[in-house]
Amino acid sequence: MSAPRAATLPDGQAGQAGQAGQARSAPAGKQLLIETKRFAHEDRRLSWWYLLSTYALLLGSVALALQPLRWPLRTAASVVEALLVVRTFMLFHDYLHGAILRDARVAGWLLNAFGYFVMTPPRNWRQTHNYHHAHTAQVVGSHVGSFAILTTTLWPTVTPGQRLSYRVTRHPITVALGLITIFIWGMVLAPFVKDPKKHLEAVATVAVHALLAFGLIHFFGVMAWVHVVLIPLAIAHAMGGYLFYAQHNFPGMHIEPRQTWDYTRAALESSSYLKTGPVMQWFTGNIGFHHVHHLNPSIPFYRLPEAMAALPELQNPGTTTMHPRDIASCFRLKLWDGATGQMVGYPPTDQA
Repeated sequence: MSAPRAATLPDGQAGQAGQAGQARSAPAGKQLLIETKRFAHEDRRLSWWYLLSTYALLLGSVALALQPLRWPLRTAASVVEALLVVRTFMLFHDYLHGAILRDARVAGWLLNAFGYFVMTPPRNWRQTHNYHHAHTAQVVGSHVGSFAILTTTLWPTVTPGQRLSYRVTRHPITVALGLITIFIWGMVLAPFVKDPKKHLEAVATVAVHALLAFGLIHFFGVMAWVHVVLIPLAIAHAMGGYLFYAQHNFPGMHIEPRQTWDYTRAALESSSYLKTGPVMQWFTGNIGFHHVHHLNPSIPFYRLPEAMAALPELQNPGTTTMHPRDIASCFRLKLWDGATGQMVGYPPTDQA
């Protein structure tokens, strides 16, 4: 299996980036990108340690969830498995960026197999996610691999059906049901329906899950499938859906038209720092350092905190947390208001 190419940075970075609306010259923006390159080198042994140890813990949690324990203990094992699925997804994510274990065939087999398990066909993820990195925070074009953004001026001009679709996409229930809405439909079925020949990985994903369901139910019973697959993926994808949302829909974020969009500014002002405690930082694979990751996606996940600590330009990001208050604040942001330069809710006359 060939290794994925690392996501490349767009050529010709223009002249704005940095902290909360301050202008940055083109040379300064390019210099910051150059400075991040010293962190874009993995420790191969450390990468292997993180992959193998995470896989061992994941398989251990699966083995525990398979045991005929009393339901509270079995459910607890499912929750732990869900958190480990989130961490393993971050390893999968870094591998497809080429940030870790590039050209390592065994790693490719393990992580691509995991991609089918979490309803994320590797080729489709790589294409949409790299597009997302190259177009995030643009008024037009940011919807691929992320949540679409409409402006307050565009909102009155779209059809009622388009408004409904936009509302549904950004609704907290849609995000909470990310296993169905974002992954089964958005990553697997919708691309296949649109172009079956280009998305045959969808067939492989469905086949993997059909065989997995048959095997678990046949040998261990229905509850084995519920505790090993359904509960862990439902929790992990709800978390993943919210992480997708909060990474680019947070108070203080900035949006630009495509004509004036700048890569460095988009990374620093349109990608959040999601601050967590050390336990959740471990389970989420440092993805909360999202502004650093967007600035240079070739930095391995375990070096993102190091890069942020070393570069002053990365130390004043837009910050959010997993506190219910901050989650509610992020979900209240629906439309970009170019006049005030901020994300706002729906118009007061259109709240129904």
